[in-house]
Amino acid sequence: MTEKRSLNEQEKYMYRCLDLAVLGAGYVAPNPQVGAVLVYEGRIIGEGYHQQYGEAHAEVNCINSVKEEDRQYIPKSFLYVSLEPCAHHGKTPPCADLIIQHKIPKVIIGCRDPFSKVDGKGIEKLKAAGTEIELGILEKECKEINKRFLIFHTRHRPYIILKWAQTADLKISSGSSHRLYISNEYSNRMVHKWRNEEASILVGTNTAFNDDPELTTRLWKGPSPVRLVVDMDLRLSSSLKIFNQQARTIIFNKLKQEEDGNLLYYQLAEDMSLVHQIVNALYHLNIQSVIVEGGRILLQSFIDEEMWDETRVITNMELIAGGGLPAPVLVKREKISTVYLQTDRIDTFIPIAIKS
Repeated sequence: MTEKRSLNEQEKYMYRCLDLAVLGAGYVAPNPQVGAVLVYEGRIIGEGYHQQYGEAHAEVNCINSVKEEDRQYIPKSFLYVSLEPCAHHGKTPPCADLIIQHKIPKVIIGCRDPFSKVDGKGIEKLKAAGTEIELGILEKECKEINKRFLIFHTRHRPYIILKWAQTADLKISSGSSHRLYISNEYSNRMVHKWRNEEASILVGTNTAFNDDPELTTRLWKGPSPVRLVVDMDLRLSSSLKIFNQQARTIIFNKLKQEEDGNLLYYQLAEDMSLVHQIVNALYHLNIQSVIVEGGRILLQSFIDEEMWDETRVITNMELIAGGGLPAPVLVKREKISTVYLQTDRIDTFIPIAIKS
């Protein structure tokens, strides 16, 4: 990460925590991405990050990385960590206990953890043991890398990203059985990177039937997201790629609730908002983020319900479709970035209502 303004000492080490934390993207969910740095008299003697869900947290990896000749300095060092250390027994022991055990005198924390089993308890435990705490160093940046985790635990829903590709004349398909390839190979690779960063990916019945997508990250190294498909009447053929059991797949439907290996049929009510039912289901399934790659109807439903956190639109600036299906209409939005990949322009938007 780079920062134009001059950094003070604490910010410099917290940025290093963030650089480490993002290395866990795609591997640690539903846990947050966390980085930790141990500093003795202006020298980093240990650093680590949460690498894999269910395995050691950042603080553990940081302390374990300290060389034998430097371990004598641990009780005289300051620990920088991008998120509040945990204080509960989960899949691993509490990190607060480890910090106390090693008699680290001061912990500098980026932001508080809103998860109900932590939420200040780690800070309280450290303070009770006599550890000095400083909270809020690069708080905005620390919250940004864990926006999915924070949204999930504060709003009780997944972080929602809408994504589509459109032609220069704002069409997303040819409107016929002929598939219109819009984005170029570089953008396609970028899309697979995006998939790797999210817990799940959602499409509708028509997209699954007409495009027969695999919805994996085969163009990018890393785990594939959970595949979500809306098929209310269970019309889709089992020969489609989404049924190949290569990734966990959830079929939202109105007819049955059952599980078969990597395939889960999740029953929804017919007379309630589809969007809200899906969002609630993902929350209860502990799926913290979703990228919606469906067709116009599904995407517009999320927009109309004002149920989104980020929208990414790929526009092929040279392709004119003429006829075809119009792209969704995005309202109440602000553009926050634009990236060009040859013929493609990638715009990212956030809702104006939640601008921070």
